[in-house]
Amino acid sequence: MRKSQEATAQSKARIVGAASRMVRERGIETTSVADVMGAAGMTNGGFYRHFRSKDEMIGMAIRAAFAELAERYDRRSEQNGAEAAVSAYVEEYLSEGHLDHPGLGCPMASAGAEAARSGLFSQEFAAGAEEMIKRLANGSHGGHALGRTTAIRCLAALVGAVVIARAAGRGPLRDEVLAACKPELFGPTGGDGD
Repeated sequence: MRKSQEATAQSKARIVGAASRMVRERGIETTSVADVMGAAGMTNGGFYRHFRSKDEMIGMAIRAAFAELAERYDRRSEQNGAEAAVSAYVEEYLSEGHLDHPGLGCPMASAGAEAARSGLFSQEFAAGAEEMIKRLANGSHGGHALGRTTAIRCLAALVGAVVIARAAGRGPLRDEVLAACKPELFGPTGGDGD
């Protein structure tokens, strides 16, 4: 019995992982149950053994995407300190890799606007954003604590920069947006200390 429960949990995690990537690559509406199940190496028939609905799966996928970001940030913070974690987060967020591979990046930049229009996943996006704000707020830059206000400003600038850069496509504007945002994220004095 235990082995069956473990296999079921592993299958569900595989489905959620596939859905998490697809939501970030394709968006919420165009991520179908059939495509997710196929990407997870399963048939559609098994879907309802794991989820009550597509919306439940998508909600779990969004939470999983934010959890990936938080885990990566936490690992960097533990290994290299809070300031290094903030710098690495910003560099990665404003990288060509993040722009070109949304399925591995932040769900806010890839599906946030769509989620806002539908209103179905506001709780998942709010919780995920809050987790990243907390991490950034506890970080530092240039020897200054960032604080909540600076963390919110930083996250909003990161998401906005990626949305604009992706929408502009390859070319000079994309490069300018990324270059312009990096030095402006923390303001002239570093953090706000709140």
